[in-house]
Amino acid sequence: MEYVGIVPAPPLDRFIDDIYCLTGVPRHRLMNVPPMPSAHLFLHHGGPVRLWDSDRSVPPALMTDGWFMGVWTRRFLFAYPPRVRLVGVHFKPWGMSPFAGLPAAELRNRWAPLDAVWQRSADRIRNRIGDAASAAEALRVVEEELRSHLAVAPARGLDLVRHTGGWLETSHGTVAVRALADAAGVSGNHLAGLFKDHVGVTPKRMARIYRFARLIVSVDALRPVDWSGLAQTAGYFDHAHFSREFKDFTGHTPTEYLALRRRFPAERRDPQDLGPMPAD
Repeated sequence: MEYVGIVPAPPLDRFIDDIYCLTGVPRHRLMNVPPMPSAHLFLHHGGPVRLWDSDRSVPPALMTDGWFMGVWTRRFLFAYPPRVRLVGVHFKPWGMSPFAGLPAAELRNRWAPLDAVWQRSADRIRNRIGDAASAAEALRVVEEELRSHLAVAPARGLDLVRHTGGWLETSHGTVAVRALADAAGVSGNHLAGLFKDHVGVTPKRMARIYRFARLIVSVDALRPVDWSGLAQTAGYFDHAHFSREFKDFTGHTPTEYLALRRRFPAERRDPQDLGPMPAD
């Protein structure tokens, strides 16, 4: 598939990593997605997209227009239609908060139709995207929509979460949560409460996801992989814990994951796109 993406101009870049457009025929229809340090907005112009939670007690969903997804702490699966035209937004973990207008915990490990979050917006936005003459124009449409929904004033605690979340991002999750709270001048419980409001998960859980993302990005499937060395660099100092978390997050052992990556190399080199794996 063809990828076209932009980093939005300020102030959106405080909350969004990129806005992108995917078009074409997918190499793989069914994808397995581990937890990654982002939340999402998807707007789809192709056939319906099916989503499954790895928690089998959660019923699957069929999405036909647009939907929001919060930060995930476990893997999920989705199935592309035969032909894809999708516009998406990679929010930073705290980035959906000033646009969605609801506690981030309500979208943790969940998806919600666009109209349930932005009332009666899906048809209008999809029509504007459909009228766009190019992918670049479609991205400008979405950027305008995001600007129109950005809260004028940040909600209580968002600036603090953005600052400490940025520290987690740059340290790849290796900074101690206690150090985050001390640097912010708040208690650990207070910081955790703010993260639940604006990210949907605690700083400790977010650190785990950043740590895992760093490890995945470090894997070069074309060369021999020193899993112990990569795990230690990423901040895993207990090999048994690393193995359990890797299997929980991907559904594979490290050896199985490496074999899969060698069969189906990732097309891009960033956490959002190195994470998803073929599941068909």
